[in-house]
Amino acid sequence: MALKFTTTDQAAQMNGVKVLVYGQAGVGKTVLCSTAPNPIILSAEGGELSLRNLRIPMIEISTVQDLTEAHQWLSSSTEAKQFQTVCIDSLSEVAEVVLNNAKRQVKDPRQAYGEMIEKMESVIRAYRDLPGMNVYMSAKMEPMKDELTGVIKYGPAMPGKQLAVKLPYFFDEVFRLGINKTPQGESYRFLQTQPDLQYEAKDRSGVLAPVEPPHLGQLFQKILGV
Repeated sequence: MALKFTTTDQAAQMNGVKVLVYGQAGVGKTVLCSTAPNPIILSAEGGELSLRNLRIPMIEISTVQDLTEAHQWLSSSTEAKQFQTVCIDSLSEVAEVVLNNAKRQVKDPRQAYGEMIEKMESVIRAYRDLPGMNVYMSAKMEPMKDELTGVIKYGPAMPGKQLAVKLPYFFDEVFRLGINKTPQGESYRFLQTQPDLQYEAKDRSGVLAPVEPPHLGQLFQKILGV
């Protein structure tokens, strides 16, 4: 088999940006989808009222099978090539659906959590590795306690502690979507790209400021250097 050579900059351009954004309810994670280049939304939350004035294509997700079929369509359909960004809103909700379905089929809750983790890891990897597309996944926010230090830190929420801890490792870019106020008392949203003592975040591109405007298109261009 012949080896396929490329360069890191070419690989980044071909693979797109894969980002996880978490935040509290109502902070604007769904609205953030509208700032991505040519997006299609895979919605498990039914919370698209915030996008009612826009006509963004959407696929309703009720089961993990829906996500699998959507991935197959995105990977192989000529029609799907019109989209540049896939938005999954939200991973937390999808995992809850998978867990509830698993609980109905087994008696041992530990087995249900194990099945949920296995299925969600497969789904996350599949979408993260979609070639030629940007992928934005949103998640709820929850506090997590470090067992060694006892420090409580906020990060993306998933059912089951094991999956919540592992989730950020699947992505090169993990941001917190937050709300702050100017000295004049006006509210504004921001993306935190660097970790601190209270919140989980990371930017492996190394080109982002610690705080960035909540616009995915601008961030993707900055990360890819275009």
